Amino acid sequence: MKMKKVVPFAMTALLVGSAMGVPTASASEVEAVVNTSETNEQQAQPVFVKVTGKVENVDVRDNATYYTVVEGEQTNIVVVDKDSLVFDNMGKEVKLQKGDKVLAYSYAKKPMLAIYPPQYNPEVIIVEKDNMGSVEVDYFDKNLIDTDNYLKLNVGEDTKIESVSGKELKASDLEEQHLVVFYTIATMSIPAQTPPSKVIVLDNIEKEEPVEVDPVPTPEPTPDNGAIEEIIQKDFYEVEGTKMVPLRLIVEKLGFEVEVTPKGAIISKGAVSYTITRGQKEYGYNKAIRQFDVAPALLESGKTYVPVEFVEELMK
Repeated sequence: MKMKKVVPFAMTALLVGSAMGVPTASASEVEAVVNTSETNEQQAQPVFVKVTGKVENVDVRDNATYYTVVEGEQTNIVVVDKDSLVFDNMGKEVKLQKGDKVLAYSYAKKPMLAIYPPQYNPEVIIVEKDNMGSVEVDYFDKNLIDTDNYLKLNVGEDTKIESVSGKELKASDLEEQHLVVFYTIATMSIPAQTPPSKVIVLDNIEKEEPVEVDPVPTPEPTPDNGAIEEIIQKDFYEVEGTKMVPLRLIVEKLGFEVEVTPKGAIISKGAVSYTITRGQKEYGYNKAIRQFDVAPALLESGKTYVPVEFVEELMK
């Protein structure tokens, strides 16, 4: 039987990560290295694959520059040519150099060479500087919201809009496009809203026409309340006096579908949908905003924990 696990508040702060507003670069993505967990959670289908690390070596050949990017024990080769976009996290064009800490984003559906170390020819490379600035690389819908419902763009007169092709664009041209978004402030909401300082349209990525598929009806599972109660009693942490229980293990037994996001999960059943973000007390309930007493956290590898009161709400 698993013993009661108590996590001090200071450790919890480390687990849940930093809040928005800190210099960062993000995307709807998977890392170049993905660790599988005991729960075997499925990863969301990425839009971009992200490679991170420090540039350890530079090799110029074949009309391109090959950068060896190392993070821990993982080595990747990032190929930069005349079509590559290289910026710092404030949106300024820079030249990639040895010693730079970088984040390279490659379109996930682009063919990749089957060689070692893995080799990528990214659309966008971000050089991380100490300046306060954040970057989001993703596909944005007609409401200018990214694929994870994480960020919504409020484009204003001060937003600089560019495109890879060099076309002159306006705010309405950003809808349903792959974008590189530079911003410095964002609201603490779901999704967060920001007035971006600069947006680049990756119009070199071809749009894919959506394929309409008739939904296949599936029988709704009957909740196993006994199994749920057993999980609550055996698998939990205590954080700031609140009992935290594993989200996915429980909600799937309640018949919810789980869509994993880089920062949490979206769970849904019928017309009901919840958007959970690790490290953030606010969560989405359909179009409303509600609040946890304690923010969800990744307290074990691959397992997001939420307050038990949330589960009790779902069981009603």
